[in-house]
Amino acid sequence: MTRTYLPGVLAMAAIVVASNILVQFLFGQWLTWGAFTYPLAFLVTDVTNRIYGPVIARKIVLAGFVVGVICSFIGTQIMGEFGPLVTLRIALGSGLAFLVAQLLDVAAFDALRAGKWWRAPLVSTFLGASVDSAIFFTIAFSGALGFIEPSNDVSWAGEILPLLGVGPQAPLWVSLAVADWCVKIGLALLALVPFRIIVGRVTKNTQHFV
Repeated sequence: MTRTYLPGVLAMAAIVVASNILVQFLFGQWLTWGAFTYPLAFLVTDVTNRIYGPVIARKIVLAGFVVGVICSFIGTQIMGEFGPLVTLRIALGSGLAFLVAQLLDVAAFDALRAGKWWRAPLVSTFLGASVDSAIFFTIAFSGALGFIEPSNDVSWAGEILPLLGVGPQAPLWVSLAVADWCVKIGLALLALVPFRIIVGRVTKNTQHFV
């Protein structure tokens, strides 16, 4: 990995670590603060994919995954006010969700590369975000997976409530997952603007110096 791709790796690691911490704090009733930071990972992946191609994008995803997981597990050893800064379940859920979702994003983006400029980043992020939310919240908060970290009490996330306050009865963590997914999709639409700007500028500069 050359210095050219180092910013992407660092950005990935920073996003994963920050999101692992922020996902433990609620924003309102149905969202966590991590919902607003994690979607940036898809922007980093898609910009890299468009400029450097899928091979480099996968390398940045894998490097960001390794660095992010290491930092997350370090966080499990740092005690905060309410326990470890990052719980084991959150670290595992985040790592697996990140790897699967980002690699799916890379594959989907590459398959749609030749289409309209907005189609690849929008569709790939939609697919990746859907898989990411499903995997992460299930591993991190589902009561059925409590054996992963018995000492971590996530019973609060299993409270049965109307889905998003208006739907059928479901565990709280399901509402959190749905709300998180909605934010990711909304930010995916907004991210088309910086995606277009960044890719345009980098491509222009690259052509200028060739």
